Amino acid sequence: MLLPMSAPTIRWGFIATGWISGDAAADLGHAPGAVRHAVASRRLEKARQFAAEHGFARAYGSYAELLADPDVDAVYVATPHAQHWTVVNDAIAAGKPVLVEKAFTCTHAAAADLVERARAAGVFVMEAMWNRFQPGMRELRRRVADGHLGDVRAVHADLGFVNEYHHLARLVDPANGGGALLDTCVYPAAFAQWFLGTPDVVRAVGTLGPTGVDVEAGVLLGYPSGAHAVLSCGFTADWPGGATVVGTEGHAVVEPRMNHPPRILVHRRGRDVEVIDNPLGGQGLWHEFAHVGECLAAGLTESPVMPLDDTLGVMATLDQACDQVGTPHVDEGFPAA
Repeated sequence: MLLPMSAPTIRWGFIATGWISGDAAADLGHAPGAVRHAVASRRLEKARQFAAEHGFARAYGSYAELLADPDVDAVYVATPHAQHWTVVNDAIAAGKPVLVEKAFTCTHAAAADLVERARAAGVFVMEAMWNRFQPGMRELRRRVADGHLGDVRAVHADLGFVNEYHHLARLVDPANGGGALLDTCVYPAAFAQWFLGTPDVVRAVGTLGPTGVDVEAGVLLGYPSGAHAVLSCGFTADWPGGATVVGTEGHAVVEPRMNHPPRILVHRRGRDVEVIDNPLGGQGLWHEFAHVGECLAAGLTESPVMPLDDTLGVMATLDQACDQVGTPHVDEGFPAA
């Protein structure tokens, strides 16, 4: 369940200035109490340009300078996946609460290391799984937890798009943690994790592109209860981007796209279809920032909606899928890499 709404003032520091940071910065104005305070890039010119465009008060030419700013209350990390371990580790060491983009890291080992460090330091860390915090998705979760669909027996989910290799080259760059599994399957995997937990069987097939990373994949998950999940992702086709939760008493259809659906249809046996609207406000990213503020106001070091154990479960699934498909991943700076 979500925490009661409160609106503490949180002065945000953004690390990295890519397109997702721009979208998040634009949405931040919808989050109660959220302040655009500082942004950092490895190039000061880019940080200054981003700050001017999005209304941040300060710009830094290194991540270390932002983390040393005593007025930064929380940090949003939007670097490529491969850099997450280094940046989040530094943020934890600086005592800064962190919201880190998905995928959390490139490997389960690096994720487990960060979780251990965060818990030992008592520092708040959360993965930015934004659709979990949207109103319609929260309502779906509540209804499933209340037994509206009976016992959940299956989850089907997909997400992907056509990505030409000259466009968004980061997505297929091995050095940056490229590949469809980490970039797009993280959503279906997290969706399955939300409703079924961590699987004990992972079977994946996929296709490697010219750069050696997966450009499409299918993943079958099995659970001790006998339930299963079927996930698809890729950069090669026009995936619809929907999701379905199937239970013994009904099923729910999350309309495309599943990371920001317009509505959810709940089909219960012998009843009329129920419609759950999902009003986003902005692009829908701001809900996760508001939730971080609520958690910090409550003195929490983990989110009850996107707990670190869920992040570890998702990373374990993706780790196995990447190994089976044949995409090697390394987390920059991680000692065990």
